[in-house]
Amino acid sequence: MRDAAPTTIYLQDYKPFGWIIDDVHLTFRLHPTATRVISRIRFRPDYDVTDRPFFLHGEDLKHISAKVDGHDIELRHVDGGIEADVPHAPFNWEAEVEINPEANTALEGLYRSNSMYCTQCEAEGFRKITWYPDRPDVMAQFTVRIESTAEHTPVMLSNGNGLFYQQDQTQPGAPNVSIYQDPWPKPAYLFALVAGDLVAHEDRFATMSGKDVSLAIWVRPGDEHKCAFGMEALKKSMKWDEDVYGREYDLDEFNIVAVDDFNMGAMENKGLNIFNSSCVLASPETSTDGNFERIEAIIAHEYFHNWTGNRITCRDWFQLCLKEGLTVYRDQQFTADMRSAPVARISNVLALRARQFPEDQGPLSHPVRPESFQEINNFYTATVYEKGAEVIGMLKTLVGDANYSKALDLYFERHDGDAATIEDWLQVFEDATGRDLGQFKRWYSQSGTPKVTVSEAWSEDGTLTLTFRQETAPTPGQEQKEPQVIPVNVGLLNPNGDEVMETRTLELTEAEQSFSFSGHSARPVPSILRGFSAPVILEQNMDNARRAFLLAHDTDPFNRWEAGRMLSRDALMSAIIDGAAINSDYLDGLKAVLRDDTLDPAYRALMLGQPTQSELAGLLHQAGHTPDPSRIHTASEAMRDAKATALADLLPTLYHDNQVSGTFSPEAEPAGKRALANAALALISRGDGGTLAAEQYDQADNMTQQLAALSCLLDAGTGAQQLAAFENQWSQDRLVMDKWFSLQIIHANPEDVVETTRRLTHHMDFDWKNPNRFRAVMGALQMHHAGFHHEGGDAYELLADWLIRLDPVNPQTTARMCTAFQTWRRYDAPRQEMISAQLDRIAAQEGLSGDASEMISRIRGA
Repeated sequence: MRDAAPTTIYLQDYKPFGWIIDDVHLTFRLHPTATRVISRIRFRPDYDVTDRPFFLHGEDLKHISAKVDGHDIELRHVDGGIEADVPHAPFNWEAEVEINPEANTALEGLYRSNSMYCTQCEAEGFRKITWYPDRPDVMAQFTVRIESTAEHTPVMLSNGNGLFYQQDQTQPGAPNVSIYQDPWPKPAYLFALVAGDLVAHEDRFATMSGKDVSLAIWVRPGDEHKCAFGMEALKKSMKWDEDVYGREYDLDEFNIVAVDDFNMGAMENKGLNIFNSSCVLASPETSTDGNFERIEAIIAHEYFHNWTGNRITCRDWFQLCLKEGLTVYRDQQFTADMRSAPVARISNVLALRARQFPEDQGPLSHPVRPESFQEINNFYTATVYEKGAEVIGMLKTLVGDANYSKALDLYFERHDGDAATIEDWLQVFEDATGRDLGQFKRWYSQSGTPKVTVSEAWSEDGTLTLTFRQETAPTPGQEQKEPQVIPVNVGLLNPNGDEVMETRTLELTEAEQSFSFSGHSARPVPSILRGFSAPVILEQNMDNARRAFLLAHDTDPFNRWEAGRMLSRDALMSAIIDGAAINSDYLDGLKAVLRDDTLDPAYRALMLGQPTQSELAGLLHQAGHTPDPSRIHTASEAMRDAKATALADLLPTLYHDNQVSGTFSPEAEPAGKRALANAALALISRGDGGTLAAEQYDQADNMTQQLAALSCLLDAGTGAQQLAAFENQWSQDRLVMDKWFSLQIIHANPEDVVETTRRLTHHMDFDWKNPNRFRAVMGALQMHHAGFHHEGGDAYELLADWLIRLDPVNPQTTARMCTAFQTWRRYDAPRQEMISAQLDRIAAQEGLSGDASEMISRIRGA
């Protein structure tokens, strides 16, 4: 267990490592409880570094021996690793350690999951494998030898190209041997090893230069039928990266392995991507359309890291956004090209507002590039990933498509093989475009979500003037904010709905700026922040008639959706605050959009959505109101009832016209139709008690239809029979059972959420040590806004109980789940007191991990 009060690390204190590694040879002699790791490393001094202490990281290692140039050497064990006296000249290092994969429940380093050996080394897991400078700026070529005498490890994989495999069955006790060599220098966090009883779904890919690459997705026996979609997604990703970014794959083989116990979604280790099973395994019978789209995006994301993360990595962990923000942006581009671009953009913004905006506005707020951290695992956040991607998107908007491509080509040329920084990244754009990005850099250093307020002035000479004001509220550690560069895409519409000015990018660089548009015979209607061109909160003095106009006429798909969203939001806010009835302008506008068959069904399905209860709580808090979770829940349900009533004549048509027959396809068009039909079904079920949903459940031949129907039945209170049948049907499929666990909590009445969750924790299939299953239950608990914040605080106590239990086993998952409490200061005094008591109780645990300790401290604002 790590120190409960870890040292704070600061970006300004960065010092380069004083040694260069020419190559690394590792030998693994696998054993469940006593794996031996033998390292042979060639070091030489970096003469550009004057201070060269020889320090190697190491955690939970049983030291066996260490030698320099063949001679035993004495080690000094210090905090976090070892020191030694070594020659100030090139030397050969040899060390042997023993580790216990079976006992490694934290799932960092080398661990054993259901008889499978697996590694997870990002961010600092390699130090749990052997003595090594475990930092991203130390890059080396790796050769790995894996030995195992066990029958259950016939497949043994590592990074790079396989050079040798031997399975000797003629001599009892003779080990299986596998050797891999990665010719590309990499940091230790990209190291990977997997060994176990696995089978491969294989394919091949010819790169743009004609290189033949062997592809394989490795899974446990019985999962082979769930690999085809993932393989096609991989090949699409490889082709797209060639076509759009000119990036060709650089090894002879590319392997993906599906692992059941994994803290993250997936890991981009060079040539050997390790995936959480939920992020790669898919079949029509067991996966929803949402699962398919998520898997496609994650496979693309990890593959794109081959260049933006692997070939060019980050100098230190403060630069995490360099690889993650850019790669998220690339996978978002990919999804937009593979599916509906407007739907993809709206989905990205919904995720940003649901996850990153609350982070930006609360105690966990931090810049895209933090200035300090204690546990780097706690900074794998929506700010680094999603806001980091928005920063890339803004940069592309500002410089234009051609200059963006020019700058990326220069980036790959200049920094291939480097451990780079944000300064390196921005310098490339300055050199490629001649643009000064000094002010733009504030997006990386300032935390918080800027608020942009716009006002309009119309003059009789036909000029419309828009005045923008930007401000960012104080955040922890940053009281004063400077103006940022904010690209605002604007279009103008005539009063009859025709577009009179196509989208133009305005650049806000000052606290207040005005822009004028002349030559108009009638006052135009501005469409502002088209495509959500910057991650800001836009405030306009806009009445419902204006929003209804934009909902009906805006040519920008995002802003058209946004107008409907704002109408829905304002109606809900009025219902919560004043008890007002749902506004008819919104319902009439929604009806017109849904009748427009020229619109993508997936887009219309999004139009039927409404702000989440958590989002509404945040909006109320920003407006100076104390959110009441019960009133928010009641208003949200009233909104759904109002839509069901107002659209009653249209919903059956939407449902029946968007049924998909024939062989199941997860592609965008049929998935969009299913999305619209199931959105309609959810509203129909509010009136028919679930009759139509029961018919769909009985007839469903895919998980999308089955799960949507079951959700409707549970909402209607009539799904007990189907819920039991679902469990009986899928009890042997761990990923589907994750859905079964979550579904019951998500669709429970607020007063029943805690009891439902408690009951499920006693279910024989609740494996709380498995991150997916723990998140399926406890994640669903925190997602049920009214249930989690139900009066009495039982949900707070229940979650705290389980976090206390989990922390000694898996600190990383514990810390991430602590974020359920990050918005605690929004609520009334009794709820704040109850949450505060649970935070204190977690913090008081003896031996609390550094991960959880830091997270609790930040949430408390300490």
